[in-house]
Amino acid sequence: MAMNSTLSVIGCGYLGATHAACMSSLGFSVIGVDTDPKKVAMLSRGELPFYEPGLEALLAQEIATGRLTFTSDFSTVADADVHFVCVGTPQSKDGLAADLTYVKSAVSAIAPFLKEGALVVGKSTVPVGTAQSLREQLMQLAPAADLAWNPEFLREGFAIEDTLTPNRLVVGVVNDRAEQILKDVYAPILALGTPWIRADLATAELVKVAANSFLATKISFINAMAEVCEAAGGDITVLAKAIGYDPRIGSRFLQAGIGFGGGCLPKDIRAFMARAEELGAQQAVEFLREIDAINLRARQRVIDVVRTDLSEDLTAYKIAVLGATFKPDSDDVRDSPALDIAMQLHAAGANVVVHDPKGIEPARKRFPDLNFAHSVTDCVKDADLILHLTEWKEYRALDPLVIGNLVKNKMIIDGRNALDRELWRDAGWKFHALGRTN
Repeated sequence: MAMNSTLSVIGCGYLGATHAACMSSLGFSVIGVDTDPKKVAMLSRGELPFYEPGLEALLAQEIATGRLTFTSDFSTVADADVHFVCVGTPQSKDGLAADLTYVKSAVSAIAPFLKEGALVVGKSTVPVGTAQSLREQLMQLAPAADLAWNPEFLREGFAIEDTLTPNRLVVGVVNDRAEQILKDVYAPILALGTPWIRADLATAELVKVAANSFLATKISFINAMAEVCEAAGGDITVLAKAIGYDPRIGSRFLQAGIGFGGGCLPKDIRAFMARAEELGAQQAVEFLREIDAINLRARQRVIDVVRTDLSEDLTAYKIAVLGATFKPDSDDVRDSPALDIAMQLHAAGANVVVHDPKGIEPARKRFPDLNFAHSVTDCVKDADLILHLTEWKEYRALDPLVIGNLVKNKMIIDGRNALDRELWRDAGWKFHALGRTN
């Protein structure tokens, strides 16, 4: 496929905006389509409605070339050869299953404008079986078009890198033609030696949820071991380091703490459980219920430690929370363990003040009752206790001697096992980290 070919991206949230800018940077003409006119106007100005390192600069650069445009008019995609569907699949309001409303609507909306031979490519995370169902829907609405599935594996904070230099490309196709079209689209990435995996539609869908389920399992496993370490007087950081040297295990995702959050892992494993039950395979993924439970329990353990260190009655105490996003280098506060803990402490009567380098405004929209500070200094001033809950680089760089002159009590709980414990203790702090008792 020639670089001057036209691609469309349907849905311009986090995934869609990233994919659109990156595909444009490869030389394609890209039309981003979204039903939200405010989002379209913002993106058209080269501005992002979220934070992702490097993406706003890339977006502005590509818009300036004229290759990248955004619109709310689906008819503008009529000349596109390939259409990437990047809309959200949130958890249903009344259960664990994924809400497929936006995916189905996107396919229906573009169907009247698909030219002969066009390929619709789903990138959204969906329950297995969705792609086949959508392909059958598309065959009725636009029989001259085809559908494939190409799951995304973006890490927030590394979205550009994971799009342009991914560790693998997985495509679910039902014929050679669809595979060849995608090979042409991704030719510059494949030229870097990126592994290419052709799968059927069902396997391509399962790859994404299986990967997320495995990562969730690894995180909950090390948090379960942290609980055992605390009970036995062990040190989870040493344990994690030791087992991480085993190449069969690896050291990634073995940092014990308050668990995972965000818009993907929690939602995806719950939707996986719901879909497995529909398929009659619920016993195969029953372990994911415990993974989810361990993850939520990690948050409660922090609150238990707070009550132990301060008091059962928290009404007289100021607690400074460092971190609102579910991970650093992002402004995503969806299902954030840090914010969940902050809200629970607030509900218990504590005076909770939250700081985050990028997540204050999204957090304020979600939890307007919380107090927020735009500087670490204001956040920790006169605090009885500091909770370190998101491992931003600037928090690791804090000077415990300087911070010690601002607080009421030198007490800190490191919910991410990311701070230098000896540095803080040498500065006179009572330092508690999950899974470490000495």
